[in-house]
Amino acid sequence: MTDTLIPVNIVIGDRTYRIKIRPDDEEAVRNTMKVINDKVIEFKTRFSAKDMQDYIAMVLVWYATEQSQHTKNSLVTQDLIEKLTQIENLIDKMA
Repeated sequence: MTDTLIPVNIVIGDRTYRIKIRPDDEEAVRNTMKVINDKVIEFKTRFSAKDMQDYIAMVLVWYATEQSQHTKNSLVTQDLIEKLTQIENLIDKMA
């Protein structure tokens, strides 16, 4: 893993931004940008809004909600695994 940052251009909505990222993160950043821009297009076809900033705000709320739900699901899964491990340990002690 390298600490060197590389410059990349990303497009959100109709604007281009130049950011610096780790080379290892480039694919993830590009995939995220694709998801965001696909959602902007989807929201533009489904809703009427005043300008691009409105669509980007909608996508931001959608994306944050998705991430929150993913985190919640991960925590539930982790809790379930811990409980199953405890049950397994009790069964092993009884055997």
